[in-house]
Amino acid sequence: MKRLFLALFMLGTIGFTPSSVTASGSQNPAAILTELAPNVMLRDSALVDSKVIYLGDLFSDTGDKADKPLAHAPKPGKRAVFDARWLYRVAKAYKLNWRPLSNRDTIVVQRSSSIISQEEIAEQLQYVLVEQGADPEMELHFSTRMLRMHVAGEGKFQIGFENVNFDTRTLRFSAIIHAPAGDPTATRKRLTGRLHNTTEIPVAARRLLKGEIIIKSDLRWLKVRTSRLQNDAVSNLEDLIGKTPKRGIREGQPIRASAVRRPILVEKGSLVTIILRAKKMLLTARGKALQHGSEGDVIRISNTQSNQTIEAEVVGSGRVAVHQQILIALN
Repeated sequence: MKRLFLALFMLGTIGFTPSSVTASGSQNPAAILTELAPNVMLRDSALVDSKVIYLGDLFSDTGDKADKPLAHAPKPGKRAVFDARWLYRVAKAYKLNWRPLSNRDTIVVQRSSSIISQEEIAEQLQYVLVEQGADPEMELHFSTRMLRMHVAGEGKFQIGFENVNFDTRTLRFSAIIHAPAGDPTATRKRLTGRLHNTTEIPVAARRLLKGEIIIKSDLRWLKVRTSRLQNDAVSNLEDLIGKTPKRGIREGQPIRASAVRRPILVEKGSLVTIILRAKKMLLTARGKALQHGSEGDVIRISNTQSNQTIEAEVVGSGRVAVHQQILIALN
């Protein structure tokens, strides 16, 4: 018994199992090859950058068989899933020491790509439409949302345009695009959309609060669709500078003329100085404002001495001016 145990121990020590030895005591070459072959591992996933999937993309330690082509790679940006049954057939065909542990053994192969965004497509298409009579200041809008293209490789790609049509009356367009330009095998996509007239208007560069005096640095220019503008949207910078919001104005939003006003210099119910200028004399009196007033506004004032109500023009903070014909109302 001790001799048998010792023999088995020595066989395990040198790397052979009992099955590696024939009944006559000689070594089995096929068994030795199996024991010495590396254990091939299925990769967790694969990212390929060519049109073909190779054996080495799916399995590790495949040696000189790594460059064996297996299947067409998915299109750029797409992926393909290979299941356990297909993988096992491949392993047997190339004599790989691998078999699936369960039906869940799969691998996802994705084709690497560069993405051409919708903004890049619009930028390049705009030049093509201008050549057909479009206004370069118009805004381009696609009928298809979330438009983008996947292109094999890396870098900035030129887009190819075919069958471009532009109607100068309706401002609608259509085109066939592909990338990279000039590649006959590239996937073609049909685009449709429309151009829109635009207007550049001043908008708030930050949130403006009620009562703030608007200065030039509070504003910036924004190009918007003309059809979306309300009739009283302010289009001139000078119509906003020096004004104050009646309520808060959000950043980047068109500003309506009714949303701003000149700063209030006279508050309703406040005491004011009434001024009358005439030739070689200046008269003043105290009064009470019956209305709010900005510079240049004509508001009603109650004379605190005579209790008579007059109309006066706001000329400054807490100051109003009257004409000479109402001088009697000041006494």
